[in-house]
Amino acid sequence: MAALNLTAESFDKVISSGQLVLVDFWATWCRPCMMMGPVIEDLSNEFDGRAIIAKINVDDEGVSDICARFGITNIPNMKLFKNGVEVGNVVGAVPKNTLKNAIENNL
Repeated sequence: MAALNLTAESFDKVISSGQLVLVDFWATWCRPCMMMGPVIEDLSNEFDGRAIIAKINVDDEGVSDICARFGITNIPNMKLFKNGVEVGNVVGAVPKNTLKNAIENNL
């Protein structure tokens, strides 16, 4: 299953879904973000049915308000949410196992 593409309108509903949600804050111009893209897609397949793996483009309309709300100043930035509350954060291009462990530790 592919990672869920979020918009400013769908963001709050998804992170408050009751499932663990990993959100990748990214942009098309960000090389480290492009490096993380395949990792995010792999994780969406691995955790299908156990966690929601999602992406949100920081350049999309309305997303700057979300970035300000969660202190996103650097990308890629992967935040973990449970019931709308941030429970974890990983910044930068990291090995797949770093994200995988963060997800497993919060399931």
